[in-house]
Amino acid sequence: MAMQDTLRALADPTRRETLTLLRAGPLTAGQIAEKFPVSAAAVSRHLSVLKEADLVRDRREGKYIYYELNASVLEEILLWLTTLKGEENDETLE
Repeated sequence: MAMQDTLRALADPTRRETLTLLRAGPLTAGQIAEKFPVSAAAVSRHLSVLKEADLVRDRREGKYIYYELNASVLEEILLWLTTLKGEENDETLE
């Protein structure tokens, strides 16, 4: 997984909202699609981008596919952003 894929996936507001929905637990594509005023095909594409970025995982249960948040990738991004910010106790250059 490349960080560019992750950041590209996070750049879209629909995908960010999808991740927020999945924070509460696994959902099917249909359950996710009910929350957005876009076509099922558009939701499917958003889920595909999130899967490619490894931000979500899917698992099949019978005829349904459930999508769930992969928080470990988000933790990696947060760690990277934290290192960019630096420690709170670091002295800043003036």
